[in-house]
Amino acid sequence: MSIFGRIRDSIFGKKDDAGQGGQATEAATATAAAAISQVDVEAILTDLAAKAGRPSNWKTSIVDLMTLLGLDSSLAHRVELAKELGYTGDTNDTATMNVWLIKQVMTKLAEQGGKVSANLMH
Repeated sequence: MSIFGRIRDSIFGKKDDAGQGGQATEAATATAAAAISQVDVEAILTDLAAKAGRPSNWKTSIVDLMTLLGLDSSLAHRVELAKELGYTGDTNDTATMNVWLIKQVMTKLAEQGGKVSANLMH
């Protein structure tokens, strides 16, 4: 599974295709899309951060977001995520890449139906 897929599934919940032979029916797909569109990404992440019991700057830090979700936030994984999402900048400029990544992840979550504040995408 892709790194973005793991981020998405950690927030939206995993899609259960068991018993469908790996192929979702139209009704199941429509139901899943409706459920995802009701996922308040900011509320879920704010709740996770509160339960973590330590400060988290997940709104502006891809490292903090990935850590909050229990994912590997190493440079290698962030570079892989950047390639996956189409980053064309210099991956050695990690500060610029990380700023781009957090905005792109939030934008992609919104594109896939999550409720994301505009200020988190820009």
